[in-house]
Amino acid sequence: MIAGLLEENHKGFLPDRLRKGSFLKWLKRVHAWLGLWGAALGLMFGVSGFLLNHRAQLKINAVTPVENTVQVALPDAARTDPKAFAEWFSGYTQLGGHARTRITPAKDVIWNNNPVKKPAEWQVTLAKPNFSLSATYTQGNQLVEVKRSETNFWGVITNLHKGVGAGVAWVLLVDTLAGALVTLCITGFLLWSRLHGPRLVALGLIGGAIAWGCWSVLA
Repeated sequence: MIAGLLEENHKGFLPDRLRKGSFLKWLKRVHAWLGLWGAALGLMFGVSGFLLNHRAQLKINAVTPVENTVQVALPDAARTDPKAFAEWFSGYTQLGGHARTRITPAKDVIWNNNPVKKPAEWQVTLAKPNFSLSATYTQGNQLVEVKRSETNFWGVITNLHKGVGAGVAWVLLVDTLAGALVTLCITGFLLWSRLHGPRLVALGLIGGAIAWGCWSVLA
């Protein structure tokens, strides 16, 4: 049994028919094209990840949003409930996309050592990679505060990094990057071993990488 295991260790990672020159050339070509695709999107994610990592500590002021706020009269029909308020916001902005509604219920607070009732607050936000719109209404008021925030190029790529306002097409595009990186790792390992590495060692490395990836996701 031990002799058979040692003999197995000296065999190539793949069968002999897959270790010919034609397959190796195809593998190099796949690795190169996937590397180019990964580098294109990876550069954007690398730069935006660097900026996000420095958004609090050692802050880099590359993202410079420009904000404008206006007070708008709110129709009586839009003050009845948060759903009506969200519908008014959709018609007011005339923009597509899914708006997020946040409701802060009324509560008792202390103001100048006196208990007061803070009214409920509704906020509807529509976020896109290059701008965001939000409307905030405090129950009992006749006006609603509408704020528009526009960002620069660096803000756009950081928002795309976080998936802010991204649609299904962007999600699928990033999925192709994830698939390309996984395939790139596999083809890179095969090229590194030149298809002649011991099978048990190769399987151990691949199994360890998969286990580490699963642990990172589930931890």
